[in-house]
Amino acid sequence: MSYSVGQVAGFAGVTVRTLHHYDDIGLLVPGERSRAGHRRYSDADLDRLQQILFYRELGFPLDEVAVLLDDLATGRGDPRAHLRRQHELLTARIERLQKMAAAVEHAMEARTMGINLTPEERFEVFGDKDPEQYAEEAEARWGDTAQYAESQRRAARYTKEDWKRLQAEVDDWSERYAALMASGESATGEAAMELAEEHRLHISRWYYECPYDMHRCLGDMYVSDERFKAFYDAMRPGLAEHLREAITANADRATR
Repeated sequence: MSYSVGQVAGFAGVTVRTLHHYDDIGLLVPGERSRAGHRRYSDADLDRLQQILFYRELGFPLDEVAVLLDDLATGRGDPRAHLRRQHELLTARIERLQKMAAAVEHAMEARTMGINLTPEERFEVFGDKDPEQYAEEAEARWGDTAQYAESQRRAARYTKEDWKRLQAEVDDWSERYAALMASGESATGEAAMELAEEHRLHISRWYYECPYDMHRCLGDMYVSDERFKAFYDAMRPGLAEHLREAITANADRATR
């Protein structure tokens, strides 16, 4: 079976002019001609076109594509090696595109969160930590709540210096909580409850008003959600569980 140039253009999503050009330079010469001299493409021609478009998508110039395909067609290339090479090229392209997509997503999330910092400022403030690590999760869980809306409003106003102060508070609190655990302090002791209260007030000061019942829910999430648990346990192993107990004890104390 053979196909007209218009049909092939429709199949492949290219223009008729492109197919004419490929014929003119010898890259894709149709295997047949109609009695009127019109181009007719065979299934083998379509296979070659598919290969051409594959390499063009990867950015190969036409002259290099011609060499690759001619080597294969004349038996100078190993078909299996050719397929492995295609797979490697495609995998590398996918990885590059995924990285590009991730970079764009992070930029979008940063704008949503109001973290409008330059790359240099972001590293200065957060180091290797990702300030939008849980942005998508937070929006999915609480995007329709007043607390989420309030956190967005506040974050949108923060300057680089504000973010530096916020991060400094987090770092200082983390060091003191890790030291408290190292000293063997109980999660229900006075010192742990005071640090739990600091944690609640930090949220209220920088993000949204965090009453004790909401703080309890957050404490449960820090343990049940593996990502949050990993974040706190990175400060010191077991810190997520310890903090959850301290938050519960502090809430019980405050609401008796």
